Amino acid sequence: MFSDDHAPDHERRIFLRRVLTVAGLALLGDQSLWGAQKAPAYKLAPASILPPDIRNAPEKVREAYRFALANRETLRYIPCYCGCGESGHTSNASCYFQDSSTPERPVFDRMSLS
Repeated sequence: MFSDDHAPDHERRIFLRRVLTVAGLALLGDQSLWGAQKAPAYKLAPASILPPDIRNAPEKVREAYRFALANRETLRYIPCYCGCGESGHTSNASCYFQDSSTPERPVFDRMSLS
């Protein structure tokens, strides 16, 4: 723009004021700084597919089930480390629904409700 050596003081103040205004507006525009939640950046299944007991679970639990349903193929490749293998779980997806169920008609596992 212009060098500090040649810019009059009032031009520098105006320039600085504009920079601070733009920076302030950017911060105010980012609602996450003020506690507002943004939509998840990942794919979720519709909440309507969840059975009533899971629909009434805390938000993070509902979101985990919705994520598991929408990303089933990915979760099948992720092992579960919570010790549920004794229950017949084969992957992280098994913590949310039975492996034999279909995406259209999932049979939910309630283990993740606890």
